This record gives sequence, structure tokens and C-alpha cells, in this order.
Amino acid sequence: MRITRVLSAALLTLGLAAGPAAADSSPSPSASQDSGAPTEAGTSFRTATEIEQGQTATASASTGDYLYWSFPADAGQRPTVKATVKLPDTHATEAWQIDVYDGLRRRQSCQYGAQTRTAAADAASVELTCVLRTVRAWSEPWADDPLPGTYYLRLTAVDVPTSDLGLPVDAEVRVDSKDIGGAAAVDGALAAPLVPGAGVLSQGDEEESTKEALLASLEPSDGWSSGWWSDRWVWTAFGGVLAALAGIGGYALTRGSGRPSRVPPGA
Repeated sequence: MRITRVLSAALLTLGLAAGPAAADSSPSPSASQDSGAPTEAGTSFRTATEIEQGQTATASASTGDYLYWSFPADAGQRPTVKATVKLPDTHATEAWQIDVYDGLRRRQSCQYGAQTRTAAADAASVELTCVLRTVRAWSEPWADDPLPGTYYLRLTAVDVPTSDLGLPVDAEVRVDSKDIGGAAAVDGALAAPLVPGAGVLSQGDEEESTKEALLASLEPSDGWSSGWWSDRWVWTAFGGVLAALAGIGGYALTRGSGRPSRVPPGA
């Protein structure tokens, strides 16, 4: 009976603990995210157009232009960047490419996906995909791991004949993320996300703090480092409960009846 009560209490505790994890992993409606999506792109890192994850941003440009967007990514997320370029009716064979940079403007490699594709002369569009590595909450200074903060998406034609330069194109980009959870958890966190600043905007008296203009103002819907809770906590607690139950069960099996056996007189 005692073991049964302990097991029931342990299962109830795990159920309560798993509740917040399930609530955090539930996706928000995409309809609200798509409202007010940008319809233009920047031409440099400093003028990159901000987009939220789940939004589909569009832009009209010319072949040969560099198009920039920026988006926030938090720890535990694995962002997937997709881009579609609608080409003019008449064009030569040309190649398009997407590159992703972090807040320090370090180029991040794609884990997999078609980062560069060549469009044939009769192709109406070209689609590109880049799946980044999982964003880590902390990393060694010498490492090139993705860290929480602002990320930049650059779209451009990398191999285009001179005759096609300046032809009108329509671009469409979208960023989605998969929450990896406790499998990507590390023992550490950054003091602040890598959000680039444009420098001092204004400075008051000595008692006032220096204000800084940010080049990127978007952040995850529930704030930075919102993924402090992960299923890693659930599995750790579950392992501790199993170890405790194993100890209680072993003690119950080896202690016997608890009373010393009677020894016959004169034995």
C-alpha cells in the first residue's frame, strides 16, 4: 500500500510538471502572425526589414539586388528559412542563394536544405531552403554555434548573366522554427541576446543610463530565454522518482517480515 501511494504521488507530480511544458510547446495561431507582414526588404544589414517567425514577407526587387530581412531566434529553436523567387517570363539561366547570419554577422551554415539553386531559362520560380543548427543558450567564445538573438537573411542572385541584371523579380520569405526541447539544453546562458545596436542615441546626466538605438527590436512572443523550461526537467524528475521507487522496492523485498524468528529452547 505504501509503495502504491508513493507511485501515485510521483505520477501526479510528473503530470503537474509536464503541464507547463505542453503549454509552452503549443503553437500560436498563424493567422495573427501573418497580419501586417512586411512587403519590402532592406538593402543591407543596417536596413534589414524585421519579420516575425511564422510571417510570410514579400518584396519586389530587381535581379542583382541584395535583399535583407531579420528575425529573432531563441535558445532551443531550430529555424527553417524558406525563400521563393518569382522570375520574369524571359530570362537566362541564373543561380540564387540565401545566406543566414547571426547577431555578430557570422555566417551560419545550413544543416541541410537547398541553400543555392540554379533556375533554368524556362523556370517561372526558384525555391530555396536553409535549416539552421539548433540555437544554443550558451557556447564557448571560440565556437561558431548559433546563439539567441537577431538573425539576418540575405537573398541574392550569385550567378546571373549581364543581360538579366535589372529584370524585375518578386521574392517571398518565411521563417519557422521547431522547438527541440531538452535535447538541446546546456548548462549556461548568455547575459543578453545578440541583438545589434546602432550606437548611443542620447546620453543624459551622469545619474542617467546611456540609451542605445537598436537595429532590431523584435523578440520572441514570450520574451528572450523563454525556453528555460524544457522536457529535460521532466526526464530528470522521472529518473529521480524511478530511483527512489527502486530503492523502496528493494528495501521492501529484502527486509523480510521484520520480526526475528523464534529459536526453540535448548537449541
